[in-house]
Amino acid sequence: MNITHKIKTFLFVTLRIWKYKLLSDCKNVTGKPNLFHPLLLKGKGKISFGKNVQIGVVASPNFYSHYTYLEARNSDSEITIGDNVSINNAFSAVAFSKITIQNNVLIGVNCAIIDNDGHNLEIDKRNYDEIKSEAVFIAENVFLGDDVTILKGVTIGKNSVIGNGSIVTKSIPENVIAAGNPVKVIRYLQP
Repeated sequence: MNITHKIKTFLFVTLRIWKYKLLSDCKNVTGKPNLFHPLLLKGKGKISFGKNVQIGVVASPNFYSHYTYLEARNSDSEITIGDNVSINNAFSAVAFSKITIQNNVLIGVNCAIIDNDGHNLEIDKRNYDEIKSEAVFIAENVFLGDDVTILKGVTIGKNSVIGNGSIVTKSIPENVIAAGNPVKVIRYLQP
């Protein structure tokens, strides 16, 4: 590695990683992911990482311009990420209750997991803190393509693949390929 490359890496990667560590305010974090991309950890809840969790991919879009955002909003909120999980750039997960990502999951660029509505959907209650939340569960060996959004109450079964650009509004069984908006099963995989 030449000196120019080392300087670029320090200025455009390492300093950004440090910046987002300083901006993080979640105090209940266990495990230590391998950071190739900035990671911002927010909220009063618990965020845990298994072994060999990779955050960011160098040779992928949004590497220099985005960051990964994990928020366990309330004191009883939780985000759990298992072993050998690879998360590409510009990922976000916001948990009001619980988001679980099991072992050996691959997550593409610009994916989002949200276990809540963000605001109350009733017109006269949108500015109140009563927000509906349902846990999200991503089983082991799942592959999420780029630009996938997973909404509250969804379970994605073991070994399944979610195609690029999909909006997942309902649970998906194991051993399938699903895609679309809203997502639907398009093919079964051999277990």
